Amino acid sequence: MGKFYEIESIQRTEPPPGCEGSNWYRYVIAFEGTDTVHGCRQGSLKAVTSAVEEIIVQLNVRHSKKRGR
Repeated sequence: MGKFYEIESIQRTEPPPGCEGSNWYRYVIAFEGTDTVHGCRQGSLKAVTSAVEEIIVQLNVRHSKKRGR
């Protein structure tokens, strides 16, 4: 399976509108350098990084199935 999606950045940020609490991170997932997926997640940097890595695994699996059609 190829690697299509990867972490571009994870940076500390303010809570998104309507959300409270601390330890928010904004992440960017790059797709083959052309498209990006943006999101926010609350937690420690380690926990957010782990969650984003899991999202990437799922996206890559889904993408590889589409290419196999």
